[in-house]
Amino acid sequence: MNKNRNNTYIIMEKKIDLTQTVYQLTQAHPEIIDILAALGFSEIKKKTIRLSVGKLMTIHQGASMRGISMEAVVGALRDNGFTVVGYGPQTDEQPSKAEQAPAADTTSEIKQMLKRLNEGESLESVRADFVSRFKDVPANDIMRAEQELIGEGQSVNDVKKLCDVHSALFHKKQEVNDLHHDLHHGQEEMMVGQAAGSRDKTAALRAVAGHPLQVLYRENDAIVEALAAVQRTLDEGGDVAAMLLRASGLSVHYAKKGDLIYPLLKTKHGIYGPSQVMWTIDDEIRSEFSSLLRLGAKDGGRDDEWKNRVRNLIGRAHEMTFKENRILFPVCTANFTDEEWRQIYVDSKAYPTCLDVEGEPWQDGEALLMAEKDKHSASEDGTTDELRVDMPGGSLTLSQLTALLDTLPMEVTFVDAGNINRYFNQPFSAKVFNRPLSALGREVFSCHPPKIEPMVRAIIADLRSGKRNSVSVWMEKNQRATLVTYHAVRDSHGQYVGTMETVQDMEEARKHFSAKP
Repeated sequence: MNKNRNNTYIIMEKKIDLTQTVYQLTQAHPEIIDILAALGFSEIKKKTIRLSVGKLMTIHQGASMRGISMEAVVGALRDNGFTVVGYGPQTDEQPSKAEQAPAADTTSEIKQMLKRLNEGESLESVRADFVSRFKDVPANDIMRAEQELIGEGQSVNDVKKLCDVHSALFHKKQEVNDLHHDLHHGQEEMMVGQAAGSRDKTAALRAVAGHPLQVLYRENDAIVEALAAVQRTLDEGGDVAAMLLRASGLSVHYAKKGDLIYPLLKTKHGIYGPSQVMWTIDDEIRSEFSSLLRLGAKDGGRDDEWKNRVRNLIGRAHEMTFKENRILFPVCTANFTDEEWRQIYVDSKAYPTCLDVEGEPWQDGEALLMAEKDKHSASEDGTTDELRVDMPGGSLTLSQLTALLDTLPMEVTFVDAGNINRYFNQPFSAKVFNRPLSALGREVFSCHPPKIEPMVRAIIADLRSGKRNSVSVWMEKNQRATLVTYHAVRDSHGQYVGTMETVQDMEEARKHFSAKP
């Protein structure tokens, strides 16, 4: 409050303009950091995040990434004495509708069930009705109905609740050991709502040695075993943290889904429900594993609350294996072409094994792999007519230019002016981020999980407009200091032609400067 000329106090209005960036708002009103953190914006407490990503994003964009209701945000700010301006309906472009819409009554009934969940009705009650109504409804219809909800503006956080309802179609609650027994003995899992003929086709592909689908199912079997081991150890009072660490190896499986499956379903087949919902849940599960492992490493960190969180995590990870086995993978089978499966096989080679599941060679995939190697070798040894690239600074053969770019001590990605992935270098050192070749020719936004996509859009928009020429983000990746920088690429006339992303391992630099007196 301030004094006027008459020495009377005037209460100054606290105004929040939601069109401003997170950085601007937290600089002007530091007290909102705790308010927003309590709502689920956990990263906002990190100064580095506010100084980097926070300069690019609004609270509305952050809420969209986190699945947080803007009504809750506005309400919390008003409850704390702020006048909120610059808040209106979301205007972000929504994905296009799938070519085949589900029956109107399917979408309507799913909406009603979501409403019942939001009004506090028990999950089990809604599950029972879901089973009764949708046991014979194709999974594609259910997924497309959920896509419609997202397209109509329904929050991803709400649609995630439906994911938990799905599992009622897959199984009744059983003990972990029983579930493991069923899966381990290869019993035919009931696949729900798949395209015509998908059941037989899925079973056939699962029987093909080394096929990516077979490997994905085997990884899920291993995940179930690892989760069962965590549960047994928890019940017996053993070293839960050690078992939890092993189970966290499921992150490799989730990374493959995020890089190779979700974007392909979305961009090539118009099925974006998994990328919008399942991808978000995957990230939440991985994040919870990391959080629990950090807490479990501390003295006194494994209290009753910690153990309850472990139990809940086991349940969520279990549910995800069922959703994959009985919805996601059959839907992939119904849609992916032989060529797409071969490319998935080739791209999978860049990932470490998940829980010791080694994939056998798959004849069709190996043929594509060898063809690509032969093409590369032919270019290197000069057995093909090679292009020479003339540049203002000199000229290089195509193989020389390729080798030069691959020798750079960083990962390089180029996205053109149409936001399409056009180039990844192949550095000789281990990559920080896997970039499957199947992502080339796709829109860059499809390669990022829902919580990251708004940030990527904001960065590229700023680079395109000239608002910024580069954006740097520092992070810890695999316990190593890492610098990710986005550069605007402009031609000699200053016209924007694309964005270059560079990823540099800065751990040695950190050690070097830390060692200096």
